[in-house]
Order: sequence, then C-alpha cells, then structure tokens
Amino acid sequence: MTSNRTISILFMIGSACFALGALPGYAGAVGVQADGVTFFIGSLFFTAAGCGQFLQAQLAGGRRDRGWWAALIQLAGTVFFNVSTLHALASALSASQQDQMVWRPDAYGSACFLVASGLSLSVFGHRGLSWRPRERPWWIAVINMGGSVAFGVSAVASYVVHDSGLPRNASLVNVGTFLGAACFLAGAYLLLPRAPVPEATGG
Repeated sequence: MTSNRTISILFMIGSACFALGALPGYAGAVGVQADGVTFFIGSLFFTAAGCGQFLQAQLAGGRRDRGWWAALIQLAGTVFFNVSTLHALASALSASQQDQMVWRPDAYGSACFLVASGLSLSVFGHRGLSWRPRERPWWIAVINMGGSVAFGVSAVASYVVHDSGLPRNASLVNVGTFLGAACFLAGAYLLLPRAPVPEATGG
C-alpha cells in the first residue's frame, strides 16, 4: 500500500470517480443517488491513497519533515470528504442540515487539501515559488495545488442558500470539482514510476 504505484492508482481511481460524478448529464443519466455513490466511492479511494502517503512519510522522516505534515493534513482532508459525501447520500435534508453535514466537512476537506498542497510545494523553495520545471515531483506539487484551488472554489460555490435551498452556484460546483479531479488525476499519473531509459551502447 505504500508503493508509489499503488498510491498513484488509488488516487487516479478516486479522481476519476470525482470527475465522472461532476460531468454534465451524468447525474441525470444514472440518478442523483448513484451520482452521490460515485463521489463517496471516490472519496474512499482518496482516503486509501492518503493513508499510503502518510505511511510513506512516516517511514521517511516523521513529523520533523514538512512532507509528513502535508500527508497528515491531506489524509484528514480525505476523511472530511468521506463524511461530506456520505451525508450527501441522505435524502430530504433541509438547507441548514446540508450546510452543516455536507458543506461544512467539504469546506474543511478542501481547506486541508490547500494547506497540504502548499506544504508540499514549499519543499521546493522559499514560499513555494521556486521554479523547477525539469523536476517531476515539482510538477506533481504544482498540479495538485491547482486541483486543491479548484476544489476550494467548488466548496465555496456549493454553500446552500437557505432561502432557495440551492447551492450558491451549481455550475461552478461542477466545474471546480471536475477541474480539481482532473488535476489530481494528472498528478497521480505523474507519480507512477517510470521504467528506466536504457543507456545507449557504443558500437
């Protein structure tokens, strides 16, 4: 579970579930309940991947390393997503209940992802502004930060307005979720170990 390949595959499956759930027309095709189940299953894969990353960080250096804190905070974020997507499966929630049981843990999870992505990016330079486009880990951190920002936008837009009982901006919720999931899917793909390039032999 702690290998990069396993963690990458888990993140890719979770991201694919979130992207699928946010696609226009998917909920209409399969039903709102099945759409919610898709998000919940995706959140479980995120948590499994987060556990693997945390175990890696624990073996690598423990709490003295920023990577350890990033992994721990991201893992907490995935648990918040578990809670949010699970509660979203409940029917007949009032607007107040949706904000308390669905929106709030989603917002906490998005905040955790932002903090974790910032910590991961800060490893590469002062305040995370170091420019290292030739390094694959740097690209992973940058892409994941983009995904965290998109998830954050989605969380803000998903706040349920009590007067109408509807999200503040449903279109932005889907766009933010889809873009965030696409970014994490790309970052997870880059995490996959690459086969070594064979060295050229002289003739």
